[in-house]
Amino acid sequence: MTTAGEKLKAARLKKNLQIEDVSKSTKIKPSFLEYIEKGEYQKLPSVSYAHGFVRNYALFLGLDEKEIMAIFRREFDFDKTFKVLPKGIDIEREFQNRKHRIRSTWILIIAVFLIFFGFILFQYRNAFLNPSLAIIYPKDKSVINSSQVTVQGITDPDTTVYVDKNEVSVTANGGFSKTINVFPGVTTILIRSINKFQHETLKKIEINVRGS
Repeated sequence: MTTAGEKLKAARLKKNLQIEDVSKSTKIKPSFLEYIEKGEYQKLPSVSYAHGFVRNYALFLGLDEKEIMAIFRREFDFDKTFKVLPKGIDIEREFQNRKHRIRSTWILIIAVFLIFFGFILFQYRNAFLNPSLAIIYPKDKSVINSSQVTVQGITDPDTTVYVDKNEVSVTANGGFSKTINVFPGVTTILIRSINKFQHETLKKIEINVRGS
């Protein structure tokens, strides 16, 4: 009786395919394909591997999957093929596989938890942190030759900004701008950014006004 491996080999040769060609397409190691063609199933990693490899090989070659698997099951003797291994080795292999699956599951759970925790922290960071605040203009210690100066900066969106005592509107990107009157001499401008949790960031900009 023709074996499943012989039918697979015959179909492969009929299509002028090398073992390496099949391996590249099915992702099955060349040595495993050779074991299957020779019926040396005991050299495969496990029962499930043997079953899956034969099935995928048949599908790749366009053979009748049910026919090939039926032949495979008739010739495949689990007790002979895999029980010849010492019981301890079989148990150890199963233990290693289970250990690997458990480790992978825990890694996935931890990764999901970290992503979720990071998202929550990002969403509610304002509850713990002061808002960011950067003053673009004027620079500290700069000289202004005008009686007016336009204060420009960037902060977190959804904050309230004050330039001295004047409330300033903040754009969706966190930008703000406010023109104020200044008097000759050294002047300190106070810029405050306050979020909805009342956390505040304060910047002091000292300028030397020389305008009229």
